[in-house]
Amino acid sequence: MISMLCSRYASCLLLWPTIAVRASTATTTITNAYSGGWRMFSKSIDNSRVPVLQEDDLEESFVRGSGPGGQSVAKTNNKVVLTHKPTGLVVQCHTSRSLFENRRIARQLLVTKLDQLINGEQSVEAQRQRLDQRKQTEAARRKMRLQAKKKAWKEREFGDEGGT
Repeated sequence: MISMLCSRYASCLLLWPTIAVRASTATTTITNAYSGGWRMFSKSIDNSRVPVLQEDDLEESFVRGSGPGGQSVAKTNNKVVLTHKPTGLVVQCHTSRSLFENRRIARQLLVTKLDQLINGEQSVEAQRQRLDQRKQTEAARRKMRLQAKKKAWKEREFGDEGGT
């Protein structure tokens, strides 16, 4: 007997009789009301390959930021420069006036860059782009199909005089 427990954030545990395996891809299950059956669509992103930051591998420094904000920005060291020692990647973050917020955002940016560097086509960002591309091509296909149906209807209803 295999059961699936899903939390609010779509991290799932597949429970086998003897072992527990963490599943990193969440699948959305919806009911098809017309056929009465279950269909499973996997439109999720695989987060299992995302690298984990080790604090020993990071070099963090705080420098004075620039830009709008006046004196409150000019006199505080709230720009975060985060360096990943093994790869040499450098991330700078000064999106907020808060040092703690900038530290959090810089770490997220560094994880994203490391994921792109290490995983390439299997990175989370590449998976998101593929999903978006698939959605766009599906929408364009539907639009063209609808236009063809409208054109055929106009020709059928009005003949050659109504169609342009």
